[in-house]
Amino acid sequence: MRRKRSTTHPAASQPRLDRMLQSQESDTYGLRRKLPEPTRCPTCGAVYRDGRWTWGFAPSDAHRTACPACRRSADDYPAGIVSVSGDFALQHADEIRNLARHVEEREKKEHPLKRIMSIREEEGVLVFTTTNARLARGIGEAFEHAYHGDLEYTFSEAENVLRVTWKR
Repeated sequence: MRRKRSTTHPAASQPRLDRMLQSQESDTYGLRRKLPEPTRCPTCGAVYRDGRWTWGFAPSDAHRTACPACRRSADDYPAGIVSVSGDFALQHADEIRNLARHVEEREKKEHPLKRIMSIREEEGVLVFTTTNARLARGIGEAFEHAYHGDLEYTFSEAENVLRVTWKR
């Protein structure tokens, strides 16, 4: 028996965000092959060990290659873009920036590839670019949790970018 999707629930008309983020796995900045272990990023100091990037010590003779986050930053090619608009956002811009940085610091402790690339203002809109789509999602959720407002996600498969829009 096949189940029909609900037409009355608002979430029924939107694709699940976790499914959208899964396509991030085919990311052009992801690893094509396993790196020699340990590998150290010469830019940020992250270490590739046991199949993942972490913070830690690497011997001086460790293989060196730029991590995906540093490559994204150098190419200015974000995986997530958070746009913040509205009168409240402009009046509390410093507080909003600080909250985004706090979310980044918390995430980056365990996941070195989750970073804010830039924060800028474009025609009255604060724009945060991130190296990781899940970080962009987390920043948007932090804004919604702290200040309420309207939060939207849009994933572009063509660009492989999650766009998060928060307005209040």
